[in-house]
Amino acid sequence: MDIADFIRKLEDIAPPEIAEDMDDGKIGLVIEGKREITRAACALDATKNTVAKAADMGADILVVHHPPIWHAVHRITGLKRDIFLPAFKAEMNIYSMHTNFDHARGGINDALGEFLELKNIGHMSLGVIGDCTMSLKEISQKLGGSMRVYGDIGRLEGKTFRLAVVGGSGFDAELIDEAKDAGADVFLSAELKHDTVISQDIILAESTHYDLESIGMKKLAEKTGWTFIEDRPQRHDI
Repeated sequence: MDIADFIRKLEDIAPPEIAEDMDDGKIGLVIEGKREITRAACALDATKNTVAKAADMGADILVVHHPPIWHAVHRITGLKRDIFLPAFKAEMNIYSMHTNFDHARGGINDALGEFLELKNIGHMSLGVIGDCTMSLKEISQKLGGSMRVYGDIGRLEGKTFRLAVVGGSGFDAELIDEAKDAGADVFLSAELKHDTVISQDIILAESTHYDLESIGMKKLAEKTGWTFIEDRPQRHDI
């Protein structure tokens, strides 16, 4: 398939026009490679490991969630060299679909809601909310044991509760208020700050950015037949 046709398919999945302003100029075809696409790989990030593995397996394109170039680049040395050199050598395209895939139906947040088996799902301005029959412990185990919870969890014991989930860094006051107005008992996202913990009366559950968003990229790989490349950051609970 020609790269132009492949990109049109990606834009059908996650239209660029629904991306947030912060993604202006950062999503889409970030690294241009060969024209003909016969094999595709998928990952959450374009890292040293994922780019090298994609190139080694003969992928013509690596589709990632997070833009690999966020700030102006004046030198390609050190880690940046290690990330991009295998792509250049293999003439491998790198394509990013970020907040447009967060907002897209069937994207990051819909996949997360499905993974957590939510029922009666509704969409928020970012993220989804639904009825959850799993306990918080079961949710944590399903997410790889990466969850921390703040608030009075005793009142949830043995009950179905309303869970709002936002993939990535979603602990925004307006989003939390929107979730509460929609009846959420628990708000789950990543990268929770202390001032948010002490200023909220809703139960806040914090997982990792990777564990929440890789779910959506894995689901995308399953639907498209691409190869998903796992690259979970090393974590040590000490």
